Amino acid sequence: MITLQNVSKKFRRAAVLDDLSLTLERGDRVALIGSNGAGKTTMIRCILGQYDHQGMITVNGLEPRNNRETVLKTIGFVPQIAPPLKMPVGELLRFCAGTTGIGVADIEDIGKRLEIDLGALANRPFVKLSGGQKQKILIAIAIARKPDLIIMDEPTANLDPQARQILFDLLSERGDLPVLISSHRLEEVAGLVNRIIELDQGRVVLDDVVEDGGDLSERLPCEVTLARPDGAFAKAIADWRFSPSNEDIVWTGEVAGADRLRFFGVIARYSGIIDGLEMGKTSRNLTSKGGDKNV
Repeated sequence: MITLQNVSKKFRRAAVLDDLSLTLERGDRVALIGSNGAGKTTMIRCILGQYDHQGMITVNGLEPRNNRETVLKTIGFVPQIAPPLKMPVGELLRFCAGTTGIGVADIEDIGKRLEIDLGALANRPFVKLSGGQKQKILIAIAIARKPDLIIMDEPTANLDPQARQILFDLLSERGDLPVLISSHRLEEVAGLVNRIIELDQGRVVLDDVVEDGGDLSERLPCEVTLARPDGAFAKAIADWRFSPSNEDIVWTGEVAGADRLRFFGVIARYSGIIDGLEMGKTSRNLTSKGGDKNV
């Protein structure tokens, strides 16, 4: 599907990619991780044909730099930073539909699932939208195209938990569609992937197959019990659409299976006031009634 052979890229005299070689096959859902400056975005831009480079890159047997139009038709790309497009949303959708052979309605349907009304935003300049709105529109365009490959650079950065759950559903419906997800935080994307590639100073320092993330549409029922009500916790858990009961001591809701590590990271901030956490078929008491922590 994608092959990189001895790929190097320099900006001035600084090596950003250094003799990079790897292969991505159909069915691979890859987390491309590494610190800022590790080379993740540069690697993606080389795959998209945006940069000249040394070495060889092929996508479905074609070299992207010399076959950009053909290669880009097969890729759904969601950038980390939305382009500063001044055109209205409706015009953007018509342009994308016209260049990819899909209908505006196809993009709008994906938008509805992501809980954004693209028709209502048709006359709004894209550049004036919130970060979350821009991200949802770019995701809707990428997925509506039904590409052979999806590349996402920090795809969940501006999405709330509900929107992330819907994104996981949309990806799960594409079966063995290969996905390359760049992130500097593994916990953001760990549940989505079955392979982890870590870059450091433009080199692969880790390439590991991990336990498959499983059904991306999985929902895990969850209940959190507090020792006492807490306003900060209530605000944080509200983002996950949990509902309170018993005087705001018991909170119940659902967590996407692919998002559970991120959820645990949020919950860990409040471990001092948590009496219990139950999720799915398993449970773990984080704090006993007497205040002693049990893990």
